[in-house]
Amino acid sequence: MKRLSSALMFSLLAGTPAIALADTPVTAAAVQNHLNFVWTLIAAFLVFIMQAGFALVEIGMCRAKNAANILMKNVMDFCIGSLAFWAIGFGLMFGVSNGVFGTTDFFFSGAGGDGGAWNYAFWMFQVVFCATAATIISGAVAERTKFSAYLIYSVVVSAVIYPVFGSWAWGSLYHGGGWLESLGFIDFAGSSVVHSMGGWLALAGAIVVGPRLGKFDKKGKAKAIPGHNIPLAGLGVFLLWFGWYGFNPGSTTTGDTSIAEIAVTTTLAAAAASISSMGYTWMRYGKSDVGMTLNGALAGLVAITAGCANVTPLSAVIIGLIAGVVVVVSVLFFDRIKIDDPVGAVSVHGVCGAWGTLAAGIFDKSGFSWSVVGVQAVGVIACFLWAFITGLILFKVIDVVIGMRVTKEEEMAGLDYSEHGANSYADFHVVNMSSGTHISSSTTGAHESVAGTGKHADA
Repeated sequence: MKRLSSALMFSLLAGTPAIALADTPVTAAAVQNHLNFVWTLIAAFLVFIMQAGFALVEIGMCRAKNAANILMKNVMDFCIGSLAFWAIGFGLMFGVSNGVFGTTDFFFSGAGGDGGAWNYAFWMFQVVFCATAATIISGAVAERTKFSAYLIYSVVVSAVIYPVFGSWAWGSLYHGGGWLESLGFIDFAGSSVVHSMGGWLALAGAIVVGPRLGKFDKKGKAKAIPGHNIPLAGLGVFLLWFGWYGFNPGSTTTGDTSIAEIAVTTTLAAAAASISSMGYTWMRYGKSDVGMTLNGALAGLVAITAGCANVTPLSAVIIGLIAGVVVVVSVLFFDRIKIDDPVGAVSVHGVCGAWGTLAAGIFDKSGFSWSVVGVQAVGVIACFLWAFITGLILFKVIDVVIGMRVTKEEEMAGLDYSEHGANSYADFHVVNMSSGTHISSSTTGAHESVAGTGKHADA
């Protein structure tokens, strides 16, 4: 018996007469159109994987008693953010613009209009970018923020704050248009639109919620609060790096040869940044720092995101090398001014996003131009002012109305228990074996105390 052709098999399964399928000419344009759909949706799915990467990095770099809370935040900012972006954010970002924001396409009402099915692919690609910007904030306010407060600001960020700036830079990708892009602003995949946006919002959140208990001593000197699972954080970085191949090459939304060079610049910048972070900490402290090296890779990825399509591979290496040092210096700076950012989100995304946006102009392979760099600087400043000021207002309002921060007792017990009644590691208890600490155990579980005080050790 002869095998059925793939076209005939498809027609039978779909209920389409084979003769009608055979009469439809297959053109190069049709093949390219289908490839564009496939590539854009695959890229969107890769970016979605970054949600898992962010969750693992944050969980690993924070303490065990907050792991379930962090997981809940990273799940909910995507779920709630997706609905908010569908209802309001997409229209503000890509609807017909009044010069400041979009005014049409709310509830994705234009999906069935011009462009047809492509509108759905475009929305899917954009919603995962919105989720990325929203989830960046989570790491900077981790281990002391009310879950209810987090849900509220996830809605506002996804529905209003992120989309308005996005309309200034990317609005013309759909029905809108923005003043920044009309100036020639370069941000191919979102060093500013996504990453600096999330980073500056994270800075505002960290300032309002305040540092974790025990982060600074009486003299104001920062004390290390080690993460409980560095291998988990490392896995998260690999997932983020993998997802970035959807983030940067996927921003072509076209299945063509340009994808290859963008993938190369993305890879080289991340590799160079990780090496320079490792080398800088090695020279400064005598040992290479694991956490800083991991954040170095992310810093390089953030920095190359704006210019991944308009810089050479050599320039990508230089951009990454600088980003790897900048992120370490930035983390130390924020510690010095008493801003507690458990995962370095402000430094990785805010600061290195700003550097990458400037670098897209400085290293533009079409030639250096002060006017181009000037436009990039305007975009960096506009992003900071919009995100930081609106973020401060948002977090202050939430703080006044319901409170941003959990109580001291809830923070000490851990947000897994106080916010969710959960235990991420049932039958396991993490103990800091410092001087004077002893452990006693029983069949019902482990109990630890600090000798002579009767107080539970902070896990």
